[in-house]
Amino acid sequence: MSSERLIYLPLGGAGEIGMNAYVYGYGPQGKERLVLVDLGVTFPDMDTTPGVDLIMPDITWLKQRADRLEGIFITHGHEDHIGAIAHMYGHLNVPVYARAFTANLARRKMEEAGHDPANVHTVQAWPEVTRLGPFTIGVAPMSHSIPESGGLVIDSPAGRVVHTGDFKLDANPLVGEPFDPEMWAQIAGDGVQALVCDSTNVFSQHPGRSESELPEEITKLFAEAKGLVAATTFASNVARVKTLAVAAEKAGRSVVLLGRAMRRMIEAAVETGVLTEFPKTISPEDAANVPRDNLMLITTGSQGERRAASAQLARGKYRGLELKEGDLFLFSSKTIPGNEKGVIRIINQFSEMGVDVVDDSSGLYHVSGHANRPDLEEVHRLLKPKMLIPMHGEHRHLRQHARLGEEKGIASAVVVNGMMMDLTGDVPKVTEWIETGRTYLDGTVKYGAMDGIVRDRIRMALNGHVLVTVILDEEDEPLGEPWCDVKGLPETGTSNAALVEVMEEDLNQFLMRAGAKTLRDDDKLEQELRRIARQSAFSEIGKKPEVTVVVSRMR
Repeated sequence: MSSERLIYLPLGGAGEIGMNAYVYGYGPQGKERLVLVDLGVTFPDMDTTPGVDLIMPDITWLKQRADRLEGIFITHGHEDHIGAIAHMYGHLNVPVYARAFTANLARRKMEEAGHDPANVHTVQAWPEVTRLGPFTIGVAPMSHSIPESGGLVIDSPAGRVVHTGDFKLDANPLVGEPFDPEMWAQIAGDGVQALVCDSTNVFSQHPGRSESELPEEITKLFAEAKGLVAATTFASNVARVKTLAVAAEKAGRSVVLLGRAMRRMIEAAVETGVLTEFPKTISPEDAANVPRDNLMLITTGSQGERRAASAQLARGKYRGLELKEGDLFLFSSKTIPGNEKGVIRIINQFSEMGVDVVDDSSGLYHVSGHANRPDLEEVHRLLKPKMLIPMHGEHRHLRQHARLGEEKGIASAVVVNGMMMDLTGDVPKVTEWIETGRTYLDGTVKYGAMDGIVRDRIRMALNGHVLVTVILDEEDEPLGEPWCDVKGLPETGTSNAALVEVMEEDLNQFLMRAGAKTLRDDDKLEQELRRIARQSAFSEIGKKPEVTVVVSRMR
């Protein structure tokens, strides 16, 4: 019996939607040669990660084995699959492989981060393959909501793994390649040891809809609109952006692209040849000379992002442009769970302006980029895998998808981040548990989710902050009274006296009673002053704030 094995280890993206990072390995236990598939981000929120800019996988396990890593393959250009490449590259330093459009985006990110963009290599579509150690890897076209999404065909001595990436079954995606069942049936012909498969829409019971169903309804909407028209969608959904622009052109409107990400995606799509015949656009400055009822704005910010173009328009102006009563704003997108508050805020702000907002509730102006349950069943039927590993989904998605596989007689397993699976035999087996977590990008600094920085930030946000300053003379006696500076706390409490004065009096009373031993011990003194300040505040306002104590000694 061979001692070599084929392993699969998700470091992100399994048990959550976003932050995708999947490791495959083959070789003797503990000496496997490794390949990383995708390295993405997820996005923070003010409730749990205030002030954080991006959230990335904890790749400590991989960094410690970087000498065994052969390369990185990126399935497509969405931020949850590509967004951490440049931030993490310095720890890995291996070649990055992707198709032309995705590689274009990756090179831009690498260059901005100071890495050599030549480390990103463009690969052609299947049947071209790349040899990496014991693996032979090809990128087979998949239809999705971004051009050149690809499923990976990963061959090893232990058999073939198909890693779908994100996909849908779309025979006419407008931009990019359609789903090709004949190609996938040929790929399955040699036998598929494991199918590692997108699970996002496993609960949707109806077959997925095509991108080609939208242009007619969107064109009709714009033709009937009065005043200025604006629309937002995912910047990466190049096909949708083109549909919006073409519909605007047919309605006699000049198109303005607003938002850096929107312009970057269209530029990359044109440069790599995946986007052709895109309507001519004008700058925001030139738009000032165009009548409002002849203008169309296509904006970033479909998920309510505060700094994106949509949110800034909802707050007033962006690049000199503004919406007014009678204008139309279209959300040609689905709100990702967790982003509802931001989107609703924008809708209400537009409503207060008198702007008419149209969202996706009718189903006329957006289709999903992920395979629904009947589509997943079709992929299972086409590929006939020995085993199924659901990925790209919350735990409930993975569990439901695994159940779907088991019902069809496919050995299936619910695999979450940190579960190392042995895919060598007839059924997937857990072989090891790896500690995984999250890495925060906070300004220009990266740190772990367990480092306590965000926890302290949340505590200050919830409870306020008090700075207590005490000065002691050469004899270790208080020099004057202590004083307090407060942030995020009310000025008065239940006694109707100033909160600061009440706290300073309680602290002074303690200092007057404190013994010489306490006054000489900085740690003990800080501990007692912190306790008294928190207790004093609690008695006045019902909250125990975070307290910083500064003890200065005159030596």
